[in-house]
Amino acid sequence: MRRNGVDKKELKNNYKETIQPMGVYQIRNTTNGKIFIGSAKNVHGKLNSHKFQLVTGLHIIKEMQNDFRDVGEAGFTFEVLDFLKPKDEVDYDYTEELMILENMWLEKLNPYGDNGYNSRK
Repeated sequence: MRRNGVDKKELKNNYKETIQPMGVYQIRNTTNGKIFIGSAKNVHGKLNSHKFQLVTGLHIIKEMQNDFRDVGEAGFTFEVLDFLKPKDEVDYDYTEELMILENMWLEKLNPYGDNGYNSRK
């Protein structure tokens, strides 16, 4: 369907191609096995932000920051565990779906205490 000379299907496809990948990510300390699980609407951007904060010594999770300082960047991996597929609706709010997906991974991996850097909510 064309509207004002623009194909609606083409607009949806362009939107899906420009939206940043959303999903759940994991930061793993490969020396002690501890993990941090999080979710973001721009998952790669969020992982880059965590990495930058750790490298510069400014990360809010002090235990993970201390471990990073002790073992260095080579002792950590940054990876996406799960992606959330974008909807056709341009103004769709993904917040709730991301939280559900994150909670599923939190339940599955239990990244608390000796297992990880997450705090129970």
